[in-house]
Amino acid sequence: MTQIFFYHNAPDRVRTTAALIGKAFAQKKALLVYAPDAQLAAALDRQLWTQPPTGFVPHVDVNSPLADETPVLIASKLDSVPHDERLFNLASDVPPGFARFTSLIEVVGQGDEERADGRQRARFYKDRGYDVRYVDCAGNG
Repeated sequence: MTQIFFYHNAPDRVRTTAALIGKAFAQKKALLVYAPDAQLAAALDRQLWTQPPTGFVPHVDVNSPLADETPVLIASKLDSVPHDERLFNLASDVPPGFARFTSLIEVVGQGDEERADGRQRARFYKDRGYDVRYVDCAGNG
């Protein structure tokens, strides 16, 4: 069953997501970021070029010719993705087909709308029997 982690109360959702991606990359873990909003995907792309401050996290769009050899992929759709290991969700809704992934990481900011959407997704997962783990990011993002 998919492990679900909610990193909530993130002061800056994109920066927190990039930091978490950087940690996963340092552990040599392949991952996919679901970002159907083009502006959010572009913001994450820019952040990954500068975080960590002493380097960058190799990443490309899932449709790039370099996708097979790049550890971090950003996708606006999840219908044909190359792996099902780790999924970061930057959508306001539950990602389609999330159950095929080993783990799902949700990053929720401090805005009222983000919190409401996050609570709705958490309830969705819990109602279906998933164990949801929470990490408070206040002061850490």
